[in-house]
Amino acid sequence: MFGTGDLSPHDPLVGADLSVLVGGELRRYVDLDAAATTSASAGVARAVQEFLPWYSSVHRGAGVKSQVSSARYDQARETIVRFVGADPATHVGLFPKNTTEGLNQIAFRLGLTRDDVVVSTAVEHHANLLPWRRHAQVRVVDVDRSGTYSVDAVVAALDERPAPRVLAVSGASNVTGWMPDLAGLAAAARARGVLVVVDGAQLVPHRPVDMAALGIDVLVWSGHKMFAPFGAGGMVVDRRLLVGGEPFLVGGGAVKAVSDTEVVWADTPDRDDAGTPNVLGAVALAAAADELMAAGPRNRRHEDLLVHALDAELATVPGLHRLGPTTGDRLPVVSFVLDGMPHEEVAQRLAREHGIGVRNGCFCAHPYLSRLFGLSTAEVQQFHDDARVGRADRLPGAVRVSCSSATPLADVAALGEALRALTGDRARAQLVPAARLPEGTDRQLPRGSGSSVVRA
Repeated sequence: MFGTGDLSPHDPLVGADLSVLVGGELRRYVDLDAAATTSASAGVARAVQEFLPWYSSVHRGAGVKSQVSSARYDQARETIVRFVGADPATHVGLFPKNTTEGLNQIAFRLGLTRDDVVVSTAVEHHANLLPWRRHAQVRVVDVDRSGTYSVDAVVAALDERPAPRVLAVSGASNVTGWMPDLAGLAAAARARGVLVVVDGAQLVPHRPVDMAALGIDVLVWSGHKMFAPFGAGGMVVDRRLLVGGEPFLVGGGAVKAVSDTEVVWADTPDRDDAGTPNVLGAVALAAAADELMAAGPRNRRHEDLLVHALDAELATVPGLHRLGPTTGDRLPVVSFVLDGMPHEEVAQRLAREHGIGVRNGCFCAHPYLSRLFGLSTAEVQQFHDDARVGRADRLPGAVRVSCSSATPLADVAALGEALRALTGDRARAQLVPAARLPEGTDRQLPRGSGSSVVRA
């Protein structure tokens, strides 16, 4: 199988040497769920620990601790703007707690109405669909049989009438690791006067982003997916979008003056920073950004090796069917099903019998999974009807393996060995019927066992 190699070039993660009990013996835990969350890097943990004695409220205290905390918080804001290649003269950094909150915040702040149109795609995580649905009409660009879409397909949606106000796309899929042509998408949108909002939750931890060069107006991402799980995400946004209007959250810090009848809102960024902010999270996020900027091409080379290793190992597993594209430039994220094994059983056995942590379900991307599985309209409706009445045994799903730049190649080799062991023991797997798939495909939709649930 693919060579095990050494640990990645990334700063070691907290818990990288964690052991779990497997079959009565201790084994090193293999964490292959980076697309959901990552452990803190040792460097980020050090930055937080060193800052803790100085932790205080920011911007309104005269004491030394408050002054130090304020300076670190403002510095962190500047760091994340620089991290994503934005111009501090035109863009500002904010700290929502994660990508979901950031996308809800910007969807509200744009002042959309039910007459406005937002163009998005079938690839999106729910966080980049549901906030837009709440405030406007969403025009969805569909995917082809490979689970991808073209710039031309997005252009066609941008040219439909009524004209859209926003293009909201993911920089990378959390299901397949596929990355659209952001430069082409942003250029098409900007040529038509359409704002470009990018869900960078999966992209930012893996690839450098240059907002100015790409022409992105808003970029949102999560610290907990980039080695900074201290409760802060990043949102870098064109300042002009935040000049007017009420903030998403209201309260102390977001105002200049308040009377019984009137509010004078603060200027950007204070207007959108109500309450006592998560200074520790901001410090952690900035430390992680500095680490990723310093790692540069080293991380990219290692992740390319991880993609190659995943391709090589999964190709040796009998009855494994991958979802989405298997060629081209991708992140080390793979979703698959195994013949004869419900997705939950595969994930549970990997954990119980091999000490490997993966994720199963629909990964908060139900519309995308429905397309990857080739579900008909009637089957999607049945999916929803089953969910309403708690029929968890009938909900579809897949298994997802995801790596970070800190994942050792040895972990991918361990995954391949474990999956081959599972598929070599068919007698213990429950055979289940396959759902109907599009003509010409061989992917199989597993139905869960009685205890199966979708991990949304």
